[in-house]
Amino acid sequence: MNDIPKSSAANAVDPAFRRDILACFQGERRAIPARWLYDRAGSELFEDITDLPEYYPTRTETALLEKHCGEIADKGGHGKVVVEFGSGSSTKTPHLLRAVQPSAYVPIDISGDFLRDSAAALQEEFPDLDIIPVEADFMGDIHLPEAVQNSPKFGFFPGSTIGNMVPRTSVDLLKNMRRTLGENAMLLIGMDRVKSEDVLVPAYDDAAGVTAAFNLNLLARINRELEGDIPVNEFRHVARWNDNYARIEMHLEAQEDMDFTIAGQAFRIARYETIHTENSHKYGERDARLLLRAGGWAPIGEWTDPQDYFALILAQATPFNTAP
Repeated sequence: MNDIPKSSAANAVDPAFRRDILACFQGERRAIPARWLYDRAGSELFEDITDLPEYYPTRTETALLEKHCGEIADKGGHGKVVVEFGSGSSTKTPHLLRAVQPSAYVPIDISGDFLRDSAAALQEEFPDLDIIPVEADFMGDIHLPEAVQNSPKFGFFPGSTIGNMVPRTSVDLLKNMRRTLGENAMLLIGMDRVKSEDVLVPAYDDAAGVTAAFNLNLLARINRELEGDIPVNEFRHVARWNDNYARIEMHLEAQEDMDFTIAGQAFRIARYETIHTENSHKYGERDARLLLRAGGWAPIGEWTDPQDYFALILAQATPFNTAP
């Protein structure tokens, strides 16, 4: 997923996107990896979501960064290379950059055009900072620019994006981050807490319908990039709390039986059948620490808001031990 599609031409389509979409409709389990929600339009819609009154994570995490970044920088170290995984618009990043005073900033994101625009805007705010954007899928192997490979690293993974993965995949990602960042690296990660369903569900099914548009945009992307003819208006956005897995699930529910084609192949979906598009796992205090330790990170600092809605955790890379 290192090359972002720039048009609907067949030879411009990311082969991993094609593979994952066809696998969804060819198999028994209707599910699409959440990373494919973030084309240019999806990334812009997500930025709109972060400003919604129901969506508490962004403003809560931003407030924590504004309040605690000085302490975080003191614990994590100044002058390191800040590497942000899934940087998006980098709106929270300036708080960390001002505190850490890094030697360079490396934002990593799947949406290439969005990444470059965000990096350019940040460069205006920090004209003396070396900003090196990397267009890549942070779920895979990341090759950092040669200029920063031998420098100490400070990883940044905000937004509780870790919650989009099942725990097994989250551990694998944390291990990959550790390998990418190297020995003695630091990682500042945002994790959303378990809380009332009355707070959680509206955050993923807002009254203005922005999250619905974000979810439905995935079908529009399939039509555009894979020459599909899915009747997007015949699907509805569904968000629900799955208490057994401690996660919000997003689905696209078919409102009618329908036939359609994708990449020249014919498919059928039944009324009320759903396509599972995203998870957002929520973690208790001990759960979060255990997850980090399983991925090779030792928590050394934690900050949360008065309602305990959200946590920022600073962790340090540790050796992988096979015995006590």
